[in-house]
Amino acid sequence: MFTDGACSGNPGPGGWGTILRYNGIEKELSGGEADTTNNRMELTAVIEGLKALKEPCEVTVCTDSKYVSDAVTLGWAKNWKKKGGDVKNPDLWEKLLKLVELHDITYVWVKGHAGNKYNEICDTLAVEAAKKASL
Repeated sequence: MFTDGACSGNPGPGGWGTILRYNGIEKELSGGEADTTNNRMELTAVIEGLKALKEPCEVTVCTDSKYVSDAVTLGWAKNWKKKGGDVKNPDLWEKLLKLVELHDITYVWVKGHAGNKYNEICDTLAVEAAKKASL
């Protein structure tokens, strides 16, 4: 799975894009919100991609968001959940943590805007969704 989020202004209209790839089949997903932040869109891209899976899977999530990849791989998200406390976007972290329990997920950080074909497509999906959300 490849994911990306975009926001025109922060906050402002935003969008997310996700590509699911399996056995040579690709599915593109995208959406947007009129008033959001880039980090919310990055999280939403992963959440929507995981929600689209019909059964528990082994998933590699490729994201250019350190916010998402570090929070999960370094345990920040689970520690927040265990300890409580203040965190930004708690509604989305709750959703993501529930979905994470269903799948065997590996997170891979990819550098954004560096020529990764699928990251670039996700960026285009996200930017287009943000434009539509701003109308």
